[in-house]
Amino acid sequence: MRIVIAGVGNVGFHLAKMLSFEDHAITIIDVSAEKLKHASNYLDVATIKGSSTSFMVLDDAGVAKADLLIAVTSSEEINIFTAILAKNMGASKVVARISNTEYLWKRDRFDLRKLGIDEIISPESLAAKEIKRLLKETAVTDAFEFDKGVLNMIGVTIENHSILHNRPMMDLPELNPDQNFVTVSLLRNNETIIPGGKTRFMAGDHAYFVTQANGVNTILNLAGKERVVIRDIMIMGGSKVGINAAKSLSHTYNVKLIEINPTKCEELADLLPDVMIINGDARNVDLIMEEGLEHMDAFIGVTGNSETNIIACLLAKKKGVKKTIALVENIEYIHISQSIGVDTLINKKLIAASFIFRYVRRGEVVSLTNIHGVDAEVLEFEVKPNSLITKRKLRDLDFPPSAKVGGVMREGRGYTTLGDFEFMAGDRVVVLSRPECIHKVESFFK
Repeated sequence: MRIVIAGVGNVGFHLAKMLSFEDHAITIIDVSAEKLKHASNYLDVATIKGSSTSFMVLDDAGVAKADLLIAVTSSEEINIFTAILAKNMGASKVVARISNTEYLWKRDRFDLRKLGIDEIISPESLAAKEIKRLLKETAVTDAFEFDKGVLNMIGVTIENHSILHNRPMMDLPELNPDQNFVTVSLLRNNETIIPGGKTRFMAGDHAYFVTQANGVNTILNLAGKERVVIRDIMIMGGSKVGINAAKSLSHTYNVKLIEINPTKCEELADLLPDVMIINGDARNVDLIMEEGLEHMDAFIGVTGNSETNIIACLLAKKKGVKKTIALVENIEYIHISQSIGVDTLINKKLIAASFIFRYVRRGEVVSLTNIHGVDAEVLEFEVKPNSLITKRKLRDLDFPPSAKVGGVMREGRGYTTLGDFEFMAGDRVVVLSRPECIHKVESFFK
């Protein structure tokens, strides 16, 4: 594919990095020579210095023949105009990053797609959706549903007292006679491991499982985890992410939002009638204790300061809050979440890049999910008649070792995939794959 990326900030750079493992012709446009030099030093991309709102610059980038243009500069106005201009110049598909969520909430009144923009994304809105998803299970740090829950993928930290500690994968049939889950990845000391039969679980590992609906409790019991029902949530920060999260969560949970700016609090009270707005500094321990921190089931730090969010979550954890989520700007922080004690760190730019990534997937991919901190992607394929994966049993397929088949959805039921599993046309297959072997994985489904 011919792909043009306007803007080489965190979103643009990470997106280009994800795409660099595949055979795409990528051109990056940015006004910063320094950012372009950094990108060209690390990535196999062409670079053009200039404004993406310039007809000449877009022409030089080959937009007229582009399969996809992605506008992810820091300016919403530039992104919208770039996308409209590129579409009119001949780009097949265009995506624009926005910050004003009114474009998402009020599409019935004004829809940017009518101007030729195929998709608009709001990192703030996507981060809020991620927070809502993470709150579904307090005992896990990640939870994904496939086909309305017939298969799930969950992430769990292995504790010292866990039955799994120091046990190899080959012992799982003994520990789990129902064989209703598959271990697809371990995150250990910031290293992503695709496990084999001799790989051992170790205390401190962050383990990811694809499981049938009835396997979730089994995993939690083996990992020594306890489920807690979430009712009361405290959000620190009236940022765009905080507003979006509070708006979404207040329909289901009791939500308190603490904001330091009194003027903003008045605005939030009008925007969020179902949320208790508290004016104060959430770094003030006495204040948040008075507001019932110890009785909260979840604490979410979404101020504009990453360190403040992390420290506040650590305090909440110390006071017994079961689920903590911190928003961080530095992508590198994502890898340290489990080691420092915060349940989950999220980065809105990383979430946005992963969302866009699904537009450029090849083969028969029907969905794609990113796992925070894990150097791998979760892909869902639809099996076509006579594709390679239907020719042999799983153990005989020579599937790449840097990828793992986790499960299959067939006629409304979920199945875990062990060595003797045989695939059929129409199956939807969940695969976890390292980026460098995604192309090879796709060849099994073509």
